[in-house]
Amino acid sequence: MAERLTDPWPCTVTLARVDRGGVDLKLTPDETVRKAIAKQLGLVSLDQLEAQVYLRSWMDGAEVSGVLRARVVQTCGVSGEDFETPIDARFSLHVLPANSEHAPQDEGGELGLDPDGDDPPDVLEGEAIDVSGYVIEHLALELDPFPRKPGAVFVQPPEPVELSPFAALKGLKTKGDEG
Repeated sequence: MAERLTDPWPCTVTLARVDRGGVDLKLTPDETVRKAIAKQLGLVSLDQLEAQVYLRSWMDGAEVSGVLRARVVQTCGVSGEDFETPIDARFSLHVLPANSEHAPQDEGGELGLDPDGDDPPDVLEGEAIDVSGYVIEHLALELDPFPRKPGAVFVQPPEPVELSPFAALKGLKTKGDEG
């Protein structure tokens, strides 16, 4: 049976705690934490963030899955206006301890990953899973790197006018050549 908790932010869970049974978390950072996250992610503001996270045993590590809901305010890259975007996303990943026989091995720096395959498991530095860190990471992955307010249209600015004394002479020379 899964343990149900509302943990403080930041939130970490040990692998031993997951091994004793699944852990279900509801994470809702307060306004101060949301402001810090917004600054970290380059947002105007993070008006809401809530995550339901489920941790289950997987091999000698854990599966971390969940749903995050957020309301972010970004600046439109076209109009320069701030606008709100709702985010509703699911995520899933696997974590393993560093001493796991299943942990990916670095074979000289050349990545032999299948771009269409599943992501390799994350290797933990210790025995704790940084649950709130994974929530922030997946929120960042959901953000549009080039935010555009709905309905914003890019208008090509007019070509710059030459403003030198030689431009006026060039105009006179062209007119004089016509006759």
